[in-house]
Amino acid sequence: MIPTPTPTPTPNRPRVPRWAYAVLAYLCVGVALVGVVVPGLPTVPFLLLAAWAAARGSRRLHGWLYRHPRFGAALIDWEEQGAVSTRSKVVAIALISVSWLVMLWRFDAWVPVVAGFFFAGVATFLLSRPAPAPRHGAPRHGSDGSGVQG
Repeated sequence: MIPTPTPTPTPNRPRVPRWAYAVLAYLCVGVALVGVVVPGLPTVPFLLLAAWAAARGSRRLHGWLYRHPRFGAALIDWEEQGAVSTRSKVVAIALISVSWLVMLWRFDAWVPVVAGFFFAGVATFLLSRPAPAPRHGAPRHGSDGSGVQG
């Protein structure tokens, strides 16, 4: 089921033009697609931001994201359950660890220390998310049903 985008501007804030959300959504999709092939560049956070912005700026892109065979299931799991697949958690934490080790090797001591705190926070958040509940009757992609790498 594709969630219906319902943009509702709040009366206290100035209204952001629809095209600005659409531009942000397409940029985030582009960065997410680069993140699929570039180690260390996250994919899922940019897809989540793209889905949020597309719901406010581009119904066509929003529908495409939620129907995508690789990304759709993860977006739906996140929106409906706040869930992240076990496979995605493992891949993300492995890439975070590799990134931290590269920083440790290449930079002064303060960079890995600061990054380590940030990375630890991200890993803790990921590990605190539940795994998605199985879907009934809907085909799933990937070994654990996430359909998303990284």
